[in-house]
Amino acid sequence: MDAFCSASAEQGRGDSKRCVPLPTRRRQGIMALDIDGNAGAGLDAAFPPIALTSEVMRLLANEAAVAIGVSGGKDSCAVAIAVDRHLSVIGHTGPRILIHADLGRMEWRDSLPSCQRLAERIGWELVIVRRQAGDLLHRWNGRWANNVARYAALECVQVILPWSTPSMRFCTSEAKTKVIASALAKRFPGRPILNVTGIRREESATRRAKPVCAIDSNLATRRREALVWNPIIEWPIEHVWRTIVAASLTHEAYAVYGSTRVSCVFCIMSSIGDLRAAASCPDNHDIYRAMVDLEARSTFAFQGNRWLADTAPHLLDADMRRAVTRARLAAHERMQLEARLPRHLLYVKGLPTIVPTREDAEMLASIRRRISALLGIDADYLTGPAVRDRYEELFGTRRRNASFS
Repeated sequence: MDAFCSASAEQGRGDSKRCVPLPTRRRQGIMALDIDGNAGAGLDAAFPPIALTSEVMRLLANEAAVAIGVSGGKDSCAVAIAVDRHLSVIGHTGPRILIHADLGRMEWRDSLPSCQRLAERIGWELVIVRRQAGDLLHRWNGRWANNVARYAALECVQVILPWSTPSMRFCTSEAKTKVIASALAKRFPGRPILNVTGIRREESATRRAKPVCAIDSNLATRRREALVWNPIIEWPIEHVWRTIVAASLTHEAYAVYGSTRVSCVFCIMSSIGDLRAAASCPDNHDIYRAMVDLEARSTFAFQGNRWLADTAPHLLDADMRRAVTRARLAAHERMQLEARLPRHLLYVKGLPTIVPTREDAEMLASIRRRISALLGIDADYLTGPAVRDRYEELFGTRRRNASFS
């Protein structure tokens, strides 16, 4: 049987590239799951067992710090309760903390109170961390402004969307993973750390492939051993609900609004049902409108082809609905125009690979003029000669870089 990995399912850190699988079978990379670890600790057979490995048990025996990333959602609450129970039974005396990455405007109103209730329930300290450069909406707006500037300066050939995507989850890494890792490194400078998470294999094909524990590449150093550990990765959802209901720790997103997950109120990974659940909460209406405004300004739908504006159009005034309609039409034309771009004109690692012919340069300039007008971008390089000059300049940079590599 293999082992498990990663970070709080509700925190969303479990699918990031931060987890480096531990060497199995010592040299091939599989760490055996410790089947007897729960029984040996004397846990009640009726309580769902947690996943253990010999490496996790060794760190616990050496009084490693145990830090659980919590969001207030079901999985992070359940894993905290399960781990607290296990640590108490085995007599672990090392430091224990819950750590919550506050998402600001993107967070459910009940998330921080839910984490506080959890901390009171199990008697652990709750540490709250935040991204210092602003919340996620601030990040998306800043990314859009930067991408507009790049397009205007012909530093990119196609307009780049403002949003995170399932394959580019900088929202998770910047707002959660990095700030949590930084806080743990400062708090426990010389102590081994078990960074506990709540992902479960039942949730997705991706998570079915996760190991029980892995080296935490954000925390591990020559002087500090650090692992991410998924104690409830094999739990079915029934065990999770039973655990949090028994502890009276049900988040209002589930109990009042019918959401199936707690993360950002409007998450790039949310189902249409969860988006609607979030939109039904009055606390989330301002952030909803702000995100739809970014859809309208950028002409990029929040989830690929799914517009957040369609989730709750009744929350938008007439001006915003008209702006969204214009954005849809502009998005369609933008995509048609960009589809005409030949691959050899696209940049590789931010730089061109060729200098275009005069014909290609005129075509690109024509496309840039139309897209700039559609999106209201005050762009440079809107004539064929100007495009060729810019490509020659950037292509020269590529050649110089290659000569130094």
